[in-house]
Amino acid sequence: MSQTKQSSARLKFNLSQIFGTYGLLILSILFAVIFSILLPRTFPTALTVRAILNDRATIALLSLSALIVIAIGEFDLSLGYMVGISHILAVGLQVRQEWPWGLAVVAVLLVGALVGLVNGLLVHVAKISSFIATLGVGTTIYGLAQWYTEGHQIVGKLAPEFVALNGADVLGAIPAPTVYVAIIATAMWLVFEFLPIGRHMYALGSNARAAELVGIPRGAYTIGAFVASGLLTAFAGILLGSRFQVGQANIGPEFLLPSFVGALLGATTVKPGRVNIWGTIIAVILLAIGISGIQQLGGAFYIEPLFNGLTLIIAVGLAGYAGRRRMRAKAAEK
Repeated sequence: MSQTKQSSARLKFNLSQIFGTYGLLILSILFAVIFSILLPRTFPTALTVRAILNDRATIALLSLSALIVIAIGEFDLSLGYMVGISHILAVGLQVRQEWPWGLAVVAVLLVGALVGLVNGLLVHVAKISSFIATLGVGTTIYGLAQWYTEGHQIVGKLAPEFVALNGADVLGAIPAPTVYVAIIATAMWLVFEFLPIGRHMYALGSNARAAELVGIPRGAYTIGAFVASGLLTAFAGILLGSRFQVGQANIGPEFLLPSFVGALLGATTVKPGRVNIWGTIIAVILLAIGISGIQQLGGAFYIEPLFNGLTLIIAVGLAGYAGRRRMRAKAAEK
C-alpha cells in the first residue's frame, strides 16, 4: 500500500512537472485540435498555417526584442513606436529621398541602435525608470513619425528586392519572415543558454546588486541590451514596411501589447519563472492559433485586443507564480 501511494505521488509530481514546464505547448496543440474539429474546412489548411506564420513573424520578433530587456529586469515601452517609425523610414527613404533599398535598410538599423542607446543611457546614466524613459522616447518617436509623414501615407515604387524581404518563400513553401524568426531565435537561445553573456543578463534580472558585487558590469549590459533590442525592433519594422509597402504613422503602437504578452507568457513555460526564447515562441504560436480560430468562428473585430489584454493579465500572474515556485524549489534544494 505504501509503495502504491509513493508511485501515485511520484506520478502526480511528474505530471505536474510536465504540465508546469510544457503546459503552453500542450495547450497550443489542444487549441489546434479543437479548432480543426470545429472548423474542418478552413482551419486545418495550408492557408491558415501560412497566414499564422507570416502574420505573427513581426510579433515574434518584437516579443524576442522585449525579452532581451526584460531579462535584465527592465522594460522597453518604446518598441511599438520604434517599429512604427522603422517601417516608415524603410519606405520613406526609398520613396522620398530615393535612396537605394540596401542603404535605407542600413540607415533604419542604425536608427534602431541609436534609439536603443538613448534608452540605455537614460536608464543607466540618468537613472530614470525604464517605464518612464522608454515611454517618453517612444512618444517622441511617434511625434517624429507624424512630422515625417505629415499625417499622410507614404506610397511609391519600392525595389523588388526590398519587397522580397517579406514576400519571398524559402524552399518554395516557407515564408521568409518565419526563417528569419527561426534563425534569430536559435542565435539568441545559444547566447542566453550557453554563453556567459546570457547568464550575466539573467543574473542582473534576478538581483542586479548581487550581480554587480561579483563583477558583472551592469552599465554595459543595460546599454547593450537596449541597443540589441532597438536593432531587432528596427529589423521587425523593415519587414513590416516590406509587407505593407506603405508608410503610415498610426501603424506600430498596436504591436506593443502583443509583444509583451508573448515575452511574459513565455516565461511560464519551458523554463518557468524566467523569460526564455522557446517559451516566447510557443506563447506567440498559442496566441496566433487562439486568435485565428476565434476569428474564423466569427469573432468580432475587438476579439484580438480583448484576448491579448486578458492573456497579459494571466501571463503576469502565472509568471510571478512560476518565479516564486522556482525560488521555493531552489531554497528546498539547499
